[in-house]
Amino acid sequence: MSETVAARTALRTALRLRQSGVLLFSLTPPRRGESTDRIREIAAVTLRRLDALDLDGLILYDLDDEADRNPAERPFPYLPTLDPGRYHAEYLHGWDREAIIYRCVGKYGERELRTWLAGVDPRQVLSVFVGPSSGDKEVRTGLRRAHELRREVNPGLVTGAVVISERHARRQDEHRRMLTKQELGCDFFVSQVVYDIAATKNLISDYAHECRTRGLDPRPVIFTLSLCGSPRTLEFLSWLGVEVPRWLQQSIRHAGDPLGESFRQVRHIARDLTGFCDHLGVPHGFNIESVSIRKAEIEAATELTAEVAALLNR
Repeated sequence: MSETVAARTALRTALRLRQSGVLLFSLTPPRRGESTDRIREIAAVTLRRLDALDLDGLILYDLDDEADRNPAERPFPYLPTLDPGRYHAEYLHGWDREAIIYRCVGKYGERELRTWLAGVDPRQVLSVFVGPSSGDKEVRTGLRRAHELRREVNPGLVTGAVVISERHARRQDEHRRMLTKQELGCDFFVSQVVYDIAATKNLISDYAHECRTRGLDPRPVIFTLSLCGSPRTLEFLSWLGVEVPRWLQQSIRHAGDPLGESFRQVRHIARDLTGFCDHLGVPHGFNIESVSIRKAEIEAATELTAEVAALLNR
């Protein structure tokens, strides 16, 4: 069984030492058109909410328009958001732990990416480099080149990558993609939202056994959990490519309390994955995603974080 991350161990250290038990909370920055005063207000409310949670770090998403990946109408409109690096640097001064800044590297030119990398303090910031949402999308900087720039400009920056079990279910090669990203310098992985636990366990099993075959140590996998409180949110998860098994969709849609049913199912997923990864010796943790503006879902995400913290024996 992997070691459990010690209280207040630096996140970057825990990930590089391949420790289990990391707990993260993820947010989308405010909309780009918001006033400075409104952004400050949102940041203050966010920090008060996070202060009560036993977290190792915060994830800030870098959104990109994914209409190229899915031509169907998006259930929720795409609205450009504040740059996550800027939001962290200018508005989240009160956050006393590390932050993981997502970078959709394809939408940045090399000069822009180089400038950002040069200004990042690797003691406070980690990053997840995200590739294009489809093979047809125009790419200004590829993933491999982004990692080369990171090694040239800021070699101390701990970086991770996204892992998608749905892609593994289709192509059966996501575990090899993970190993390729390890070779590029990735120290950890963050999953897409998990609802299909069977597909996720297949991926983790293939990854663990491939690591053993090659004589490599598996990197920590941080599983993203997100609550679903309405049929429209279910539609959005589907649009994003998240596979919610039909039985689980039915369970949520027909429940008297869809959010409560989602909470119950997600809590079960967390417990199942914890036992499975412990058995295989794969270091792991959880990321609780909170991107809803509904008060009930925000409060439920906070409650879920506390329950997952207990599950991890924090």
